[in-house]
Amino acid sequence: MKEQKAATVEKALRARTRMKRKKPNFIRQESWRYDRLKENWRRPRGIDNKMRRKIKGWPPTVSVGYRGPKAARGLHPSGYEEVLVHNVEELKNVNPKTQAVRIAHTVGKRKKAQILMQARKRRITVLNLGEVKEEAKKEKEEETPEEKVEKTEEKEKKPKTRRKKTEKSGEGENKR
Repeated sequence: MKEQKAATVEKALRARTRMKRKKPNFIRQESWRYDRLKENWRRPRGIDNKMRRKIKGWPPTVSVGYRGPKAARGLHPSGYEEVLVHNVEELKNVNPKTQAVRIAHTVGKRKKAQILMQARKRRITVLNLGEVKEEAKKEKEEETPEEKVEKTEEKEKKPKTRRKKTEKSGEGENKR
């Protein structure tokens, strides 16, 4: 029974990606004409509006026919259902077989590390693991406070040389 459900979900995900290729990028009416209008979708509402009336030659409007398969709705492309996590306690409610975790952007480094440890123990997939790894690399690249102190001491040891002020060319020569 579970195998059938998994197969239908995989099939629905493939169908969703196929359908998404055909789906147009819906744009706001007249956004191509006026710079002040962004392309962000807004539903056309005017009584004579050509897009609302679906007149030939005008861009397509959002409609239910472009919707994806019901089995694939709300799923991550990997097939897991996304769960937003803010702390370690929220991991207890996650089913590792059907759900994957996304760590909230407001979570700090220390708590992120704790969440990762618990997720590994429970074999839970973390979707934004790449972002966490980037942060770890940045931390390693940053210098320790001792190294910063050493660099400032080296700067202080070097004697500062000052430039002599020179007259601007043309000021003294042209005076008579």
